[in-house]
Amino acid sequence: MEDLFIGWLKEYGYVILFLWSIIEGEMGLIMGGIMAHTGDMEYFLTIFIAGLGGFTGDQIYFYIGRMNKGLIQRKLHKQRRKFAIAHLLLKKHGWPIIFLQRYMYGLRTVIPMSIGITKYSAKKFALINLISAWVWAAITITPAYIYGDEILGLLAVAKQHWYLALPIAGGFLYGIHTYFKRLERYFLEKRHHRI
Repeated sequence: MEDLFIGWLKEYGYVILFLWSIIEGEMGLIMGGIMAHTGDMEYFLTIFIAGLGGFTGDQIYFYIGRMNKGLIQRKLHKQRRKFAIAHLLLKKHGWPIIFLQRYMYGLRTVIPMSIGITKYSAKKFALINLISAWVWAAITITPAYIYGDEILGLLAVAKQHWYLALPIAGGFLYGIHTYFKRLERYFLEKRHHRI
């Protein structure tokens, strides 16, 4: 099964990278960086394709917000806090929040939708989003490209000692999740103090 998956990556790598970048991101970009390191993909083309995928994903979320304001407010009422934080960040920081939103765990899909709901210029959003997507792709792919051998070695050890790797990965993900939950609470408390 693993050989089949690796075969698909080698044959359809750019297509998989584009689609993965629309949906999720970092893991696909790291995979792309490693494949560029091994020579299965071309470095600059990998960054270009991954950036286009990230751009496309955020544009989709932006236009979901722009064309479905009422539906979003009804269907995503459990995400109200995140939408409030996204609006607060956009008001306070303006366009830089568009540039930085793809690094904000838990808000990556909410911020483009939230901006789509406002009257923010679609052209301005698209331009900032495109530049941000290519920078994000380069920042994520380049270390994986440079340190490909080390990452592959670490993956081999993790595969061999999965019983240790799983709890470590779980703890790391839990730490990231906890940090961003605290950050979310911080922004909401700041908002309540202003009211």
